[in-house]
Order: sequence, then structure tokens, then C-alpha cells
Amino acid sequence: MAGSGVRWDMPLRSITLDDLLIHDDAAFAQVAVYAALKRSLRHSGHQFRVPEGRGQLSWDRAVFLNLTYWSGDEGADVLCDQQGGIPADVVAHVAWHHIVAKQIERLLPAALTPTVHCADALLFAESIASAFDLYLVGRLLRNFPDSDFITTQVSIMGEAAEQAGLSEARFAALLETVAQDPERAFEDMRALLFDVSRALLGCRDAGQAQLTLEGFARHRFRSLLHHYQLSNWVLYSRAYAAAMPAEEQVVRDLDASMRGAAVSLDWLIEHGLPAS
Repeated sequence: MAGSGVRWDMPLRSITLDDLLIHDDAAFAQVAVYAALKRSLRHSGHQFRVPEGRGQLSWDRAVFLNLTYWSGDEGADVLCDQQGGIPADVVAHVAWHHIVAKQIERLLPAALTPTVHCADALLFAESIASAFDLYLVGRLLRNFPDSDFITTQVSIMGEAAEQAGLSEARFAALLETVAQDPERAFEDMRALLFDVSRALLGCRDAGQAQLTLEGFARHRFRSLLHHYQLSNWVLYSRAYAAAMPAEEQVVRDLDASMRGAAVSLDWLIEHGLPAS
């Protein structure tokens, strides 16, 4: 489109979090763990990718790149442009991926530093990062209902719930339970995402996958499952994951520790976030 500023022939360059304006940063600052996540990501030196100069990628191109290449040495985290900044929830999401990867690495034998991770490690990290969005909804829904995150995410989640057969009133009631106990909502969603994605990974065909999904029909967050793009998780893991028994055992132990913790998010923060 002439004059739109969107081009298709731009190479990508790398920038850091310090080069970006963070949207909703003030609202998220009221969530204690967010400051630690942001600090951890800044110290990691993580690189984001933006078009050269003041160019701009189309939104659908950036989404395609992020959904297709969401893990790797450089990471995906492609932004439409530098000028537009980055949402605070994306900062948290990316930070959790780094933290979980480092946590797993610390628990592996010294001689084993994987460049390609096992499927369980990929799905474990993604389930934590994605479930944290629901925790944020619970924390911000009442205090910052006009934040960009709440106005966009609640609407998108509501559409997924409606498609799954949940009425508007029942969706509102579900959100109320999330706001009443965000930590419990985080763990329930994290465990659900991890369990479902691992089960789907082993399915041979659509019929088996359908039966697998129906097996989680009684879970309170079942109506939100398709909000999380699980097909991408499964396909990426099938394409790129490696068989690594030692790493698989580490992930199983971490998962069990989180399920057994009184508050799994507190356990994760204590064991995963570096000291300030």
C-alpha cells in the first residue's frame, strides 16, 4: 500500500529492551514480580528484532515470524517497528522464557548445555509464560481496567470463550474467580497448558486429538484453550525438539515441584528469578 509505511523488503536489525518504549509499564509496575522480570530480561541482553531504519513491518508479518520461529538462539520477538515500542506483557512473556531456560540449564549435568531443547522443556516454558497472562488479568482487572492489556486481552479471551460455548455471563464469572485468586488461576492454567500440549504432541491424528481435548472438558479453563495457539506449540515441538532424557527429567521434577507448592508462582520466583 503506497504511503502506508509498510514495506516487504526490509532486513531486520537487533535492539535491546533499553531501546524500546514499554506500553502499560506504569500499570504493570503495581505487580511486584513484573519489575523483577523486566530487570532480569534487561540484564540478559536479550535482542529484539525490528526493521532497519524507521521501517515498519505489517502486523500480520510480525505475528507470522513470532509464531513460526518462537524459540532459538536469537529468539523471535520481532516487532513491527522500534517507534511503536513493546507491550509490558510481552516483556514479561519473553523474560519468563529466559528465566525458565536458565533454571533448567542450572539443573542439568555440567557437561550438558543443550542448543536444542526437548519438547517438554519447550512446552514447560511456554505454559509458564502464557499462563502468566492470566495471572496479570487477575491482578489488573479491578485496579487497571482501562489499561491496554486488559482492554485487548479480555476481549480476545472472551472471543475464545464464546467460540467454546461459554456465555458472556459465565465468562464474566470465570474472570471474577481469576481476580479473586490470580495465583491459583496461574497454576491451574499453567498445568492445563502443559498437560494438554504434551498429550496432543503424542496424538497420531485428529480423532485422537479430539478425544484428548475432550478429556479436559471438566477443567474450569477449558474454554480458553484455543486462545493459546496450541497447534503452533505442538507443530514447533515436533519439528525442532530433540530427545534429551536428562532434560526431560529436570522438567518433570520442576513441574512436580510447582504442582506441590502452596503457591507455585511464589515457588517459581524464589527458585527462578536471580537476586536483584
